[in-house]
Amino acid sequence: MKKVKKTVSIEAPVYDVFRYVSNPESIVEWLPSMQQVNDIDVRDGGVGTNYRWTYTMAGMRFEGESVCTDCELNRRLSTKSRGGIISTWDWFFEEEGGGTKMTIIIEYTVPVPVLGRIAETLVLRQNRKEADQAVENIKRKMEKNHTPAV
Repeated sequence: MKKVKKTVSIEAPVYDVFRYVSNPESIVEWLPSMQQVNDIDVRDGGVGTNYRWTYTMAGMRFEGESVCTDCELNRRLSTKSRGGIISTWDWFFEEEGGGTKMTIIIEYTVPVPVLGRIAETLVLRQNRKEADQAVENIKRKMEKNHTPAV
């Protein structure tokens, strides 16, 4: 499995950031290559929440499903995906001076038989850029919607 880790400081309360990231409907807003999220089944407490998705990588369309495997309100969130792309997404949220320090660790399997070894390096580079863009999109959205106390 390949791994990408990103940390960002966001000037918005941890509960707002957690609520946004943990909502499957918001994924298409912040994850650039996510085309669609549907068949969402939200479970109380988060664990067991699941949904289907359509994602584009290297010009190819992948479909699969994700399920929340661990959730501690405003602290951590984990999901596992299966189907066209196998991955785990581990999120960590910490209060940081009235804002949020958010860390995401994504572990995934590159579908090499589908893409070929030559394309693997390009996909890895694309996925790092995708993760950078995702955390920046979350940061921008949260900071735009948050008005600091005066």
